[in-house]
Amino acid sequence: MSDQELIFMSAADLATRMKEKQISPVEAVRAYLDRITEVDGKINAYITVLADQALAEAKQAESDINAGLIKGPLHGVPVGVKDQIYTKDIRTSSASKIRSDFVPDFDATVVEGLKKSGAIILGKLNMTEFAMGDPITSAFGVTHNPWDLSRNPGTSSTGSGAATASFMCATSLGEDTGGSVRGPASNCGLVGIRPSWGRVSRYGVDGASWSLDTIGPISRTVGDCALTLSAIAGFDQKDRYMKDVPVPDYCASLTGDIKGAKIGLVKEFLDPDVMGVTQPVRQGVLQATELLASLGAEVEEISLPLAPIAGVASRIISAVERSSLHPEWLRDRPNEFHHNTRVAFTTGELIPSQAYYKAQKIRTLVRKQALEALEQFNVLLMPGASEPATVMNLEP
Repeated sequence: MSDQELIFMSAADLATRMKEKQISPVEAVRAYLDRITEVDGKINAYITVLADQALAEAKQAESDINAGLIKGPLHGVPVGVKDQIYTKDIRTSSASKIRSDFVPDFDATVVEGLKKSGAIILGKLNMTEFAMGDPITSAFGVTHNPWDLSRNPGTSSTGSGAATASFMCATSLGEDTGGSVRGPASNCGLVGIRPSWGRVSRYGVDGASWSLDTIGPISRTVGDCALTLSAIAGFDQKDRYMKDVPVPDYCASLTGDIKGAKIGLVKEFLDPDVMGVTQPVRQGVLQATELLASLGAEVEEISLPLAPIAGVASRIISAVERSSLHPEWLRDRPNEFHHNTRVAFTTGELIPSQAYYKAQKIRTLVRKQALEALEQFNVLLMPGASEPATVMNLEP
């Protein structure tokens, strides 16, 4: 099998073939490292590549397979991890100059989950500085969309989206506060899952907004997203906001049959005057509904009246919550932040506490509307972004 054939495989297929000894983890890691060498000079998805460590772990994974020892469903699968997620003895910069020499002495809980499942970490992925702003804020350079290098790969998990889409890892982890998993997935033609808040531990992750931050997978297939989520979901007492509920078998429901599934098409998200959705995106969603209906799903238009103000509430909440982060650095080392990041950190100080309270109240009401809709429908369908990936403004 050629390297190109290998890197184009899904993570699930790759894991199965490794287990059956058709492909070795060493082959897979070398193929992905070669791919990184070949294309990342143009895309800039990685901040740190762990070539030697990944190869050593791949050799151990191969020995384990030969001995009949399979750690978990991602055994031997090469993955990428967003650089705000702590990795023991490996730089974790959050794409900031101010954190460029920070090396944690422990793994984030989600990294522990990946390792327990047998995954091999290829490296740390680029992002916007402290998960805020545009791609230009990264101290390690702009990440480009692999489909069109002039366009935004989606923020803030820029490297997670770009690396996965350009086959520089089999699957990846991102972090989503206000769209940072969903945006890169949308812009790069991938699948992203923002899990329910409290489903995945945030312990060992540089935060942006305590009540919104969520870790989630970015993958090339739904199955790979399910597989990756299975590795990182579950209760962790080190994150006090976790919910101690059983983790379902996400992969078991992927039968390929959606006959009879009830899908609610949220009309507000398709109204250009309400949500600003562009015609190409609107048309794409409508084509998707036709395809889903042809496969046996029941699609019905529904309304979530508070949807138009949900985004405003989210921006207020995140602005206020991030304004309390890193006050010492902002006071003593302000010039080590990108200007846009510095502005983002301080904007929340100008927002009255009453506005924050109202935004959280709106959030509760929006959630209530969505949960009521989900009592009648299996899925709520809406665009992942209001417009296709835009051309980046690279002016400092």
